[in-house]
Amino acid sequence: MFGTILLLAVTLMHVYVFWRISSVPFLRRHVSRRFLVITGVFFWGVFFFGRFFGHGGTGEFTRTLELISMDWMAVIFLTTVSLLAIDLITGFGLLLPKLSPSLRGFALIAGGMLSLIAVVQGMRPPVVQEYEVRLFGLPREMNGTVLVAISDLHIGTLLDKHWLDARVAQVRAEHPDIVVLLGDIFEGHGEPQKELLQVLHGLSAPLGVWAVLGNHEFHGRDTTGTPLMNIDVVRVLNNSWAEARSGLVLAGVDDLTANHRSGLGGDPIAKALKGRPVGATILLSHTPWQAEKAAAAGANLMLSGHTHGGQIWPFGYLVQRVYPLLEGRYDVDGMTVIVCRGTGTWGPRMRLWRPAEILRVTLHAEEK
Repeated sequence: MFGTILLLAVTLMHVYVFWRISSVPFLRRHVSRRFLVITGVFFWGVFFFGRFFGHGGTGEFTRTLELISMDWMAVIFLTTVSLLAIDLITGFGLLLPKLSPSLRGFALIAGGMLSLIAVVQGMRPPVVQEYEVRLFGLPREMNGTVLVAISDLHIGTLLDKHWLDARVAQVRAEHPDIVVLLGDIFEGHGEPQKELLQVLHGLSAPLGVWAVLGNHEFHGRDTTGTPLMNIDVVRVLNNSWAEARSGLVLAGVDDLTANHRSGLGGDPIAKALKGRPVGATILLSHTPWQAEKAAAAGANLMLSGHTHGGQIWPFGYLVQRVYPLLEGRYDVDGMTVIVCRGTGTWGPRMRLWRPAEILRVTLHAEEK
């Protein structure tokens, strides 16, 4: 269903963009309509074959094809946004009939410039975003505990061992007491290369490396088959809790969107928090849903990912309609929620005004 919707959306964007291109005066004089049609069909074909045949494939050719197709999807999106802005301002040419075609030319330039900026920002290493959080019930001797969180790596065909080596080095450089993986660590289509699993073995922290499953961990497999289960240094919390140390509880839920789509029902958050000992509680949930329920159950801090912060502006405005807690820090009924924009990228290796990030959260004891 997702693939069908994506294909329909990209097809409509191609039709719209190349229709509007044909009205730009300079291009109308120098480029034939036939050539524009052939060009549009060619790039649509690049997207189609890259997304539906290159995705999850192996080898340099399929990797390159997927990268080009995904980046082109972002380019056509940003060009659509730029052209649509001009069309809305000019009433689709009715308000400024003589000027509108030329303005569409400037919109094409704007779309190209935004795409270039997005490529540069998408290739940059993640920033380290620092937070200070006070937790009621945290033992005083744990004051200053450093938690480092990464989310949405989507390692696989487009993000390789070299990139992952650098991310593990970034995490280790923060000297964390706890490391948490907030889901979608692997792209999920096909098994990841063994060398990627070996790199993740380089993660370590005195109070452990913990993880929860994201929606991509459910792609094509049950949860027992996820590669995360094969990494000795990582402990996965499946709707359960554990004490990282006396007085500090980590609880984790399997991805709530996957739970919703599969129709499993139940109450994963209540299950994950049930019967935990007294102390500060940090809930790990890939998707930032049901924060009110977590706060009512007594969680002190909720860490999530999944949204990518929209990844490419202005797509975040649509994402926020489904995920109101889009990125950054929130207070929900006295519980702190921090949503990571993602450490990697999904689809295009592009980001626009939404840089990738690694969370560094310093925990402080607090008494009520």
